[in-house]
Amino acid sequence: MDQKLFEKGLERRKAVLGAEYVEKNLAAADDFTREFQEVMTAWAWGFGWGDDTIDAKTRSMMNLAMLAALGKMNEWKIHCRGALTNGVSKDEIRSIIHVVAIYCGVPQSLECFRAAKEVFAERGI
Repeated sequence: MDQKLFEKGLERRKAVLGAEYVEKNLAAADDFTREFQEVMTAWAWGFGWGDDTIDAKTRSMMNLAMLAALGKMNEWKIHCRGALTNGVSKDEIRSIIHVVAIYCGVPQSLECFRAAKEVFAERGI
């Protein structure tokens, strides 16, 4: 694993998801999952999120749409929190969910609305 890419990824991951959340996940890694956590931090966050061609807000919006399309609602909530951190507004999240309804179906958009409301309630917004 590229240590420089890991460090860049760790910085980006903490900036988006929060240092407490990231440190908790890394601390919970064991011999079975540690390598995956480290490689994903380097690859997804260092390589993917480390590319400044697309700003963090846009990248967060893209992630919400893609995770919704895949139906990965636990990850969707994690990235909804990150999207708020990256400046995505409640109204923008609503608009993303509207597009999800068009391309992925109404049932999936309803899942996104439920998940978003949970995240908004946590944040008091």
